[in-house]
Amino acid sequence: MIFPEEYKHVGVTKPLYPGIEESIYFLTDYLIVEREIHDADSSEYAVYHVNKSGEGLLRKVEALELIASGEEVIKYDRELNIKDRTLLIETAAKICIGKVNTVIFTGVDRHVTIVHDPDPSSILEIEILDVAPPEPSWLSLVIRRLEASGIFGDLQVRFAEKVINLRRFEGKNTVFPCSASGLEGKCLDSDIITENGHLLVGCEISKALFEMRFPELEYSFVNICPFKSELVVPSRSFITRCCRSEKSGLVNISGFEGAVVHWGASEYQIVEAVRNLVHRLREKSGDLDSRA
Repeated sequence: MIFPEEYKHVGVTKPLYPGIEESIYFLTDYLIVEREIHDADSSEYAVYHVNKSGEGLLRKVEALELIASGEEVIKYDRELNIKDRTLLIETAAKICIGKVNTVIFTGVDRHVTIVHDPDPSSILEIEILDVAPPEPSWLSLVIRRLEASGIFGDLQVRFAEKVINLRRFEGKNTVFPCSASGLEGKCLDSDIITENGHLLVGCEISKALFEMRFPELEYSFVNICPFKSELVVPSRSFITRCCRSEKSGLVNISGFEGAVVHWGASEYQIVEAVRNLVHRLREKSGDLDSRA
């Protein structure tokens, strides 16, 4: 796949532009040549890789290597956010059928970029590992809102939810950590428990609090901490949350690389965690600089 890291590396020109065979702007690594077809009231395109040499704003063109031309190239007919790499790769993959192998995209700011031989497998998939309610889960809600803002656009990632619904444990003999969950049962922060045989659904801190408040009671325990749970378990690279701030950061759980944020992490902290995780994953795969 060829997908320039920045659209500033893509230039556009017309055929026989004066001097194009001699010099070119120093940032231009890829060149789109547009030729108008007057009898068809349309254009056809050729895309080249530019080999250049020298210093300064204008560089000497050593060679123009053809990447695709004619029926191989389509210009997408709508403006998109061309900083959203995942969107462009997935869109190009749907278009590149038959002879077509290259798509030219135009951004809302009128700049352009290209995707040649789109490879959807180059998109990292990160699992949002969380519990519900609330519904949608808090971490899913924040990440989807951030994703819609475009803040992850340059990372070439997509997200998939793995959310464990705790409603399966609701009941009069179930104890949950906090009444804010809205789950039906008893809650450690608001109820007094006097009988044996309750089921506590929570983490190690919930367990410690239960035993401090009700030291004489016998109970069973379902651990929902992602570090120790048999229920909340990642199935791929992931982001999750924990109520212990000292456990925040990059981790490995069940053999999968992940990021942990505090239960009440801000949007900024979540963005930072995702970016740090993506950097580690690409570094480990040797793909840190291979997207251009």
